[in-house]
Amino acid sequence: MVCLAICAVCTFVVPTTATAGPDPSAYLDVAEANRDGTAAGGVDPALPLDRAILESALGAARASGADPRRYASLLRQYWLVVGAENAHIDLAGWDPSRGLAANLETVNDVYVNYLRLTNKHPELCWSGMAGLAGVSFAAGFYDLGDASAIFSVPGVHQLGSAAADLIRGVPPEVVGRLPEDLRLLATEGPRVTSADLDWYIGRLLAMQKHIFMDMVPMHEAYSALGREGIDEFARAGLLDDNIARAWQSIFDGTRQGNADALVRMASREQNQIIADQWDATSGGRGVMGRVMTYLTTVAGKPAVPGTRAPGVYAPIDVPLGDPVVSPRLHAPLPDFNWADREPRWRYISEDLAPSYTRMVEERPDKAAALLRIPFADQMAGGRLVPRLPDLLHDLTSTWELDPAPAR
Repeated sequence: MVCLAICAVCTFVVPTTATAGPDPSAYLDVAEANRDGTAAGGVDPALPLDRAILESALGAARASGADPRRYASLLRQYWLVVGAENAHIDLAGWDPSRGLAANLETVNDVYVNYLRLTNKHPELCWSGMAGLAGVSFAAGFYDLGDASAIFSVPGVHQLGSAAADLIRGVPPEVVGRLPEDLRLLATEGPRVTSADLDWYIGRLLAMQKHIFMDMVPMHEAYSALGREGIDEFARAGLLDDNIARAWQSIFDGTRQGNADALVRMASREQNQIIADQWDATSGGRGVMGRVMTYLTTVAGKPAVPGTRAPGVYAPIDVPLGDPVVSPRLHAPLPDFNWADREPRWRYISEDLAPSYTRMVEERPDKAAALLRIPFADQMAGGRLVPRLPDLLHDLTSTWELDPAPAR
C-alpha cells in the first residue's frame, strides 16, 4: 500500500542474566488472548506494555531456567513493544474497533516501519514488499474515508450501477458465466450503506494489526540481535517449519535465499496469519462482504514496479457460446476476489513477489531509491481519486469481443 524517516536505531541488548528483577512466574504460560490484534494493547492484557518492565521480566525468566516455551508470550510482547516504539505507535491506543479516524496515523506508521526495516536490512525483502504494497493499502484506507472517492457510499452505488448497466447489455445466456462477484456488485453495490463500509474498514484494520503483531517481533529481534534473536524465538516454539526455513534462507546470505524467504514470509502472512480473517470478511454482512472485497480487488494495484493490477493479471474472459468455437468476451476486471485464498496466493506468488525480487536483483539502485521515497508522497500517487477516470474507463468502455476462431 514514505518520508521514510530513517531513525537511528539502537542495538537492543537484552541481558541474559538478572541480579534482581521481578518474579517471572507472573509472566509464564500466558495464553495470548489478543493474538489476532482485534483489541487494543499487545498479545495479552496480562502482559505490561512498558519496555523496561518487560526487559527486566524477560531477563528474570531466562535466568530462572524456565523452558523458553513458557515465556514465549513474554518474549513476543517484548519485541512487539520494541517494534511499536520504533514505529512510533501507541500500542495501548491501537484499537481497530475504534474505526478509521482513530487509527489513520497508525495505518501510515505501520508501513513506514516496514520500509525502515528493509532500508536497514535489505535482505528483509518481505518488509520491503509489505511497505510498498502498503502504499496502495494505506491509500485505500484514505479512499475509504474520503467522501469524494469511489469507496464512499455514493461512489460504491455509482460503480454498482455502472456494472448493472453493463451486464444488461450482455446476452442473457452469457450473464451466468460472468464472475459471481461482478454480478453481486451490479445487484447489491447500490445498496451498500455507511455501516457496511465502517464494518469493512474495521476488518481491514484488524488484519493490519494482526500481521504487525506476528511479523514485527521476530523482525525486530533479528534487527537487534541477528541470528541469536531468531534462535531464541525458535527455542520458545514461536517458529513453525515454514518461517524457520525462511529465516535460514536469510542466514544463507544469497539472492536466492532472500527470494525464498520473501515467498515463505508472504505465505505466512496471507495463508496463516490472516487467512481466516479474510474468510470471515468475505462471508460477513450477508453478501456485502463479497461486494466490498471485490471492490477492493477491482481498485487495487500494489505499488511494486512491474506488478500488474488484478484485472490485468487475471481478467474476465468468458465464451459467448461453445468454449472452443464461439467468440469470447474480455474485460480488464478481475476474474477473482482478493479475499479468496487460492487466487490471492497465486497473484502474490506469481506476480507480486516475483516483481519485487526482479526489482531488487536487476535494478538495485532504483529499488533503493524507491524504498526511500517519503511514504506520504508515494501514497498520494496511489490514491484512487487520480486513478478513478482510468478505472471507470476500464469498467465502462474497454470490454472487447474477440471473434470466433477460424475453423
